[in-house]
Amino acid sequence: MRHLLRMASHSAHTNMHARNLAIVWAPNLLRSKDIEATGFNGTAAFMEVRVQSIVVEFILTHVEQLFGDAPLHGVSWGGDTHT
Repeated sequence: MRHLLRMASHSAHTNMHARNLAIVWAPNLLRSKDIEATGFNGTAAFMEVRVQSIVVEFILTHVEQLFGDAPLHGVSWGGDTHT
């Protein structure tokens, strides 16, 4: 998570803020055996991935509270820069 947080700190140049990183990484970080086992497709699979991305975005935006690490200055949450 700290690596993804560092990536988000460069969002002004990459446009990969916490939300975009969550969308890209959520299916890998929170792989769902339900989707794989039942062969979900279409709307059901989309909804599962949507929930996964919300969870990953929450984790990324609350790293300090969840893991007790010092916050990174200049990290962007959804496009806003915090210092």
